Amino acid sequence: MIAARIASGALVPLVKKLFVREGPGAGLVGRPVRISSLVSFTGEKRLLTEADLRRLTAGLLRTAVGSAPVGERLVEPAEEEAVSLALARTLTRLGDLEMDDVQAVRLGPQALAKALKAADGDGTRDLSADGAHLHDALLLSACLHILHFFTQRSTFVARTLVEHSGQLAEAIAKTDLLLARHPSPITRDTLFEERYVTHIAQKHGMLAIYGIDLTRSPEQWPLGTAYLSLEADLGQDRHHAMIRAEYAFNGRDRVLLRGVAGSGKTTLVQWLAVTTAQQDLSLLNSDAPLAALIGRVPFVLPMRTLTRQHDYLPNPDEFLHRTRSPLAGAQPAGWVDRVLSSGRGLLLIDGIDEVSKQTRERTRRWLQDLLVTYPGNVWLVTSRPSAVRDKWLAAEKFSELSLAPMSRQDVASFIHRWHNAARSVSTPEQQELLDGYEASLVTAVRTKKDLARLATNPLMCGLICALHCDRHGYLPRGRKELYEAALSMLLARRDRERDMDAPDGIDLTEDPKIRLLQRLAYKFILNGKSELDRSHAERIIADTLPSVPVAAEQGDAAAIFQHLLLRSGLLREPAVGSIDFIHRTFQDYLGAKAAVEEGDMALLVLRAVDSQWEDVVRMAVAHARPREGAELLLDLIRRGDSSTSTYRRNQLHLLATAAVEHATELEPRVRDMISERAGALIPPRSRREVRDLVGIGSVALELLPGPDRLSDEEALLTAHTAILIGGDAAIALLGRYNRHPDPRVRQLLCNAWHRFDTAAYAEGVLAGLLGSDVYFEVTTPAELAAFTPLGGRSHVRVSSAFDTNQLIQSLHPAGVTHLWLPAGQSVTWYWLAAFPRLETLTLDLGAETLDVSSLGAHPGLLHLRIAKAQSTVGLESLADTVVVTPYEQDPGIVPGV
Repeated sequence: MIAARIASGALVPLVKKLFVREGPGAGLVGRPVRISSLVSFTGEKRLLTEADLRRLTAGLLRTAVGSAPVGERLVEPAEEEAVSLALARTLTRLGDLEMDDVQAVRLGPQALAKALKAADGDGTRDLSADGAHLHDALLLSACLHILHFFTQRSTFVARTLVEHSGQLAEAIAKTDLLLARHPSPITRDTLFEERYVTHIAQKHGMLAIYGIDLTRSPEQWPLGTAYLSLEADLGQDRHHAMIRAEYAFNGRDRVLLRGVAGSGKTTLVQWLAVTTAQQDLSLLNSDAPLAALIGRVPFVLPMRTLTRQHDYLPNPDEFLHRTRSPLAGAQPAGWVDRVLSSGRGLLLIDGIDEVSKQTRERTRRWLQDLLVTYPGNVWLVTSRPSAVRDKWLAAEKFSELSLAPMSRQDVASFIHRWHNAARSVSTPEQQELLDGYEASLVTAVRTKKDLARLATNPLMCGLICALHCDRHGYLPRGRKELYEAALSMLLARRDRERDMDAPDGIDLTEDPKIRLLQRLAYKFILNGKSELDRSHAERIIADTLPSVPVAAEQGDAAAIFQHLLLRSGLLREPAVGSIDFIHRTFQDYLGAKAAVEEGDMALLVLRAVDSQWEDVVRMAVAHARPREGAELLLDLIRRGDSSTSTYRRNQLHLLATAAVEHATELEPRVRDMISERAGALIPPRSRREVRDLVGIGSVALELLPGPDRLSDEEALLTAHTAILIGGDAAIALLGRYNRHPDPRVRQLLCNAWHRFDTAAYAEGVLAGLLGSDVYFEVTTPAELAAFTPLGGRSHVRVSSAFDTNQLIQSLHPAGVTHLWLPAGQSVTWYWLAAFPRLETLTLDLGAETLDVSSLGAHPGLLHLRIAKAQSTVGLESLADTVVVTPYEQDPGIVPGV
């Protein structure tokens, strides 16, 4: 009866994870394979730990217990964990069986279960009679699916066991059919959940790479091709640590992630949702960044969609309806509640900044209620930096992270990915051109200051790549010119250069399209919305058409709007009846243009304290005539001066400072007033001020002081600000900090190498850096090559596995006293004898087994530091000569930080 309650949907994932995947090219073989060679929890490259197996059997047990009829109890609740542990222990005996897969299938599931129990000894001796019966029933069901799995392997000698294969498949099919006819609530949940995660993986598994619009180019790309891992600032005042964004949940289950427009927040949400839905077995490695998401159910909750037509935020059972999921009507009653009550949810709440201030406060109360009601789930909330105050969710124990501007390596990686994607849909002739474009653009971004200032996030990098290709290597200089060129490419040149006729009978030039779109964008902004009903958008177009007669002559509002939706490349319909801009930055740029043309400067100053209007104000300065722009900046300064709130005053003064770079002409008097206000915020004295100054960019960099007359904390924050802003100008400033007495400052400089040009940073910063108490980080072959001319350092950290001979030749081993290596650098450690003065060795360990017995031969080694290991061999041999210290290592810390 118990076996008949468990569908294959619950057992197949367990069985798949018990055995290793076949490599590419696997085919039929002429002889059987021993079972012990197939399991995934033994051997050198094991994928499944004992703890992972216990989690899997615990989930299977919950399914079995939950499928019992109301009032019926299979086992006492206090004994459930003991049954789960016993089942996990019995299944591990698969690694000890001498029989092969063919023998096991011939035995049948009952005999295989009996053999596993015999190998386990008396594994159920501590269980009650009910517990032992439940253990045996679950083991029998698992064995049935294990044997069927063997028959489905491509390497199985299927021709010899057709009859057995058919019998096993028939038994499984009958069980599933029985459950389909008489499903229990748990079974219905399992079947629906399988459909749901498949839908999530498909819906969010594609991503638009902006600007790839070549012949036969698809509109979207697989997320694996388009996704770029970016850095996030942990926001820890003392450590100043950076991690890769996908490590956000390493040791954290509640995260508030801040990022400017275009920085990749929504793309990260998609990545997390898809990764969770796919349940990739490889993530079970102990050092995998997303291991905490295994077994969870993702819910993607865009705030603008949740609040589009409702004044209240949804209860869990409304999640799918509010996000307009096509599966909303099929979900079993109470399914989301059961998922969250069991602590299996991943809630991705995207875009707090895209709703009004009042809604943000309601959102915080809504989150508080959900957190109290459903503990144990994983939460990510995203927002633009200034939309919510610091520690907005601190009372709810959220960790705050901020997406950092892209480093040089990130930019180069993005350019390479973009051109790779473009090459995949290009002709041979186009591919040859793209090779040249990629090389010249990488050089341009490294050498041209204005271009490097723009290439700070994925959206801007996509625009730059697209325009560079579209204009055969020519690029505009400023942000305003970049957007103008992008709009020209999308609204006019794209269709014209592809020889497209007007497919809908409407033929509009660039100017009327912009006028209609900017009016639409401004209405979005005035309404505080990032998403509107289609009928509302059509009414806006209808109101605007009389002032754009060339468009009014070609169709009514519905037809003109449909043309803009299909042909502009700026609008999209994410769900039927709902309209938004392809990216918020285009909405802000066009809305600012409309505000300037309508003379709404006073309104811009009034709304400047609203984070949703910050980019609108900055772009308005770019669009305005010189006198209008100067007056707008002065009004921002005056309003800041008169504010009784320090936060508001700083916010307005920083906004004016950030907007200065967009002014094409400005009186020295106005510029001096703005610089004076900005000087009051420099040097930065808090993490919040660092983030604000980084948002300003190169203008702030010019105001940052040298280390003289700064406290140690101010020096640390100032250096951190310069590192995040980046560029060649930052190298000149950081070079002044390389002899600072505080080792935290110098360690930060050592760790920032990867964010700059390798040779320039080595010469300008590292060459003169005092390094007797800080680790010099080496991550790439280029850095290793540049390290040699530095003359060697006593403390060296190597963050990637290099050839051992390379390390000996490059690190000046005679001077190294402290060495930090990945544990996978070597199998044996005899080569460390080339480092005669080595005193302290630190090893970063993942899931691998570490053999340190050969370290006993090193004459000078006094201290060994090892990250928590699955198993370590040879420590006993070091006991008399070396002090061994375990330490906790966060694998998400970015090499270089």
